[in-house]
Amino acid sequence: MKFSKTLLLVFLIAVLACALVACAPQGNGPDAESSAPDWAAYDALIAQIKAETDFVAREALMHQAEDMLMATGAVMPLYYYNDIYMMKPGIEGFYNTVNQTKYFMYATYGDATTLRINLASEPARLDPHLNSSVDGAALAANSFIGLYKLGADSVPIPDAATGYEMSEDGLVWTFTLRDGLKFSDGSDLTADDVVYSWKRAADPETAADYSYMYSGIAGFDDGDIQVANVDGKFQVTLNAPCAYFLDLCAFPTYYIIKQDAVETAEGYQDANGNLIDAGAWATEAGYVTSGAYTLETWNHNESMVYVKNPYYWDAANVKLERLEFMLSADEPAIFAAYQAGDLDFIDTVPTDEIASVIDNPEFYIDDVLGTYYVCFNVKSDLFAGKTVEQAAAMRQAFSYLVDRQYIIDTVGQTGQKIATSFIPDGMLDGHGGVFNDSDDAYTFPAENGYFDPAVNVDTARELLESAGYTFDENGMLSADTPISFEYLTNQTTGHVAIAECIQQDLAALGISMSIKTVDWDVFLNERKAGNYDIARNGWIADFNDPINMLEMWITDSGNNDIQFGR
Repeated sequence: MKFSKTLLLVFLIAVLACALVACAPQGNGPDAESSAPDWAAYDALIAQIKAETDFVAREALMHQAEDMLMATGAVMPLYYYNDIYMMKPGIEGFYNTVNQTKYFMYATYGDATTLRINLASEPARLDPHLNSSVDGAALAANSFIGLYKLGADSVPIPDAATGYEMSEDGLVWTFTLRDGLKFSDGSDLTADDVVYSWKRAADPETAADYSYMYSGIAGFDDGDIQVANVDGKFQVTLNAPCAYFLDLCAFPTYYIIKQDAVETAEGYQDANGNLIDAGAWATEAGYVTSGAYTLETWNHNESMVYVKNPYYWDAANVKLERLEFMLSADEPAIFAAYQAGDLDFIDTVPTDEIASVIDNPEFYIDDVLGTYYVCFNVKSDLFAGKTVEQAAAMRQAFSYLVDRQYIIDTVGQTGQKIATSFIPDGMLDGHGGVFNDSDDAYTFPAENGYFDPAVNVDTARELLESAGYTFDENGMLSADTPISFEYLTNQTTGHVAIAECIQQDLAALGISMSIKTVDWDVFLNERKAGNYDIARNGWIADFNDPINMLEMWITDSGNNDIQFGR
């Protein structure tokens, strides 16, 4: 789809949006007609995709899902991600995957036994089933195991499992576990622990943001996924063949945890057995892990120290004894610590310092599969009193005002590319091709994606007029129909700078945008709860298949920050 610059086609697009999303009365304001789309059709389409066994037909359905998503205007892509970091010379064996998970477990640093690292500030969750952040996934990958893990080429390789057998119909997978697996407390790790871990993560009571990633397993809809210990092997039954199932087995929500460590923790449940906090067991140092490292000390908001787990099945190949993490989002302070030799690895560089390090051999840029975008809360009072079509037109208007190339040139990183679709460039289509390339399944508007990336104030004004806004003789919003809202972001300088660019761009039509900055963990919680109008967002793919970026928007997803269907 591509928006026209004429008002006539603006209304035709609105008609298309109405066909995709029904207009149901569920607005925020007490007397407002709902501006939030009915999301049942999208939920049903995602379920259809996950049950589809013809992979060409499946791709066509995934394009249809992205069409529906983009028609709402609630996702405003800015650019496709790459990942920058700095690493001291002499560090070998470290690797970074396309989903930006950083593996330190096989790193060496000359004769050193310690690596000093900054990934982010205070992590929101260390329970791998409850984590939904990129930095949290890296911490989980270095301290827990799954049946598989990602290798240096981002392809799944055996971890707790040595391999698997699959039934002819692709539905039943039986994994053989390694002999002698143990948790970090020295207790045995068996197929029963895998059964517990997966059932626990899929259980709605656990409230895992990624519980929907278990929906391809038989029994999910009935609240009892079909997994079992069969003669010491772990067996799982799927609803439909799944080409990326090993990628799921390597994802943190599928990691293996210890039941009694979880369920005997203080704060887990009350005296009557009612669940209080499923992740209470991993809120302080010393909790039981199953991977290469365990968390020895945690000075909240300051530092963490992970030490080698002698019971890890591959401990002989783990050379670093300690991983010391500085917990901070203060980019200048992080960069200064690296320059002073107090840090060996940093996962961020201040925007105004990138030019000075671009040719430094310690500076790295890796390709990742992900999209940086702005998300709109479809239930925000900003859209109260509007129809579904009018709210979508408002959001599309904002998109046409944003100068993405300026953001990349002034705030972004080398090699970033303007994003005009949510699914990132290079993501595979599930049957041997690239999703954003045209083929027999779909003709993708590759040049412009879902809209012309160039700033177009006239089109933005036409869209706002179709949503009921009026303009004065100077082409600015009239005092009778003002637009004012708050933009939520965390405190990292680059994110704030992007917000300021957007603020300036929207002012071209007199739109008033204030910027609210909060700490990282507060930001995640506020966005998840829908306590915002518009917020910065980004999604790094958990595996190389578009369904990963589409299923996050189903009504019941813990990652549905836009509040679709709620």
